[in-house]
Amino acid sequence: MATLTQTNFHFNGQTDVYHGKVRDVYFFDDLVVMIATDRISAFDVVLPKGIPFKGQVLNQIAAKFLDATADICPNWKLATPDPMVTIGRRCEGVRVEMIIRSILTGSAWREYKNGCRELCGVRLPDGMKENERFPEPIITPTTKADEGHDMNISREEIIAQGLVAADDYAVMEDYTRRLFARGQEIAAQKGLILVDTKYEFGKCDGKVYLIDEIHTPDSSRYFYADGYEEKLAKGEPQRQLSKEFVRGWLIEHGFMNEPGQQLPEITDEYAESVSQRYIELYERITGEHFNKASNDDDIEQRIKRNVEEWFKNEAGK
Repeated sequence: MATLTQTNFHFNGQTDVYHGKVRDVYFFDDLVVMIATDRISAFDVVLPKGIPFKGQVLNQIAAKFLDATADICPNWKLATPDPMVTIGRRCEGVRVEMIIRSILTGSAWREYKNGCRELCGVRLPDGMKENERFPEPIITPTTKADEGHDMNISREEIIAQGLVAADDYAVMEDYTRRLFARGQEIAAQKGLILVDTKYEFGKCDGKVYLIDEIHTPDSSRYFYADGYEEKLAKGEPQRQLSKEFVRGWLIEHGFMNEPGQQLPEITDEYAESVSQRYIELYERITGEHFNKASNDDDIEQRIKRNVEEWFKNEAGK
């Protein structure tokens, strides 16, 4: 199946472009055009094969949750002129990602298992099991790296280093807890547990805005609620919908992006299986059927046409 793994647009009025791990962002004076490609990353490396419809899944889930949380905090989204594109306000991004966790799993569990009892300045209780709930959700921020690994950092270090002003950080922390609570409520209605997620924020006209994606399988981890307690009691792996299964597959094949390790081959069959997992999460979390965008013509040409049509319509208003 056709995938979009790179873009090279030259839109009228475009001032700059940033190619991230997954998203390509085209900058204008006061707007951004964000394209969710079909690239997939894990352990801070972009894998060599695209995942069919992954970009559409990410873009459409994010758009739905941005709309569903707009009463909690302002966000950057203005329009979604294409299944893989969101156009929004241009904000000055904060160089910190706000990660919030309700359950001890993933990288936090790997550190805990190795004896870590403090994560990003948050003290962790002794005697916890993998996939056990924290007494209350904890915020474990990271620095936002353009390349390489994001690094854990505490609230105190963020403020001391001047990465975020103290009053802005307080707003970001409040928004993070309220957004997560809303995400948990929506997930519970669909028989899922929103385990952990990350939020990114920016500033526009002196206000803190939620930017980028929200509650997608790239930024979040979901467990199935049915059977959670039983599996926890037995020490069995949880049924989950997230990108963690890709990380697990890479670990099984001897890759964690450490020196000397080689990426395993990503076959077409495996890429298709990952695509199906992303579509499954879309349908579970939204409660809607996933309608695959037409790939009959060139994906880049479709995006170019739809974005230019949006700008033309805006200019005519």
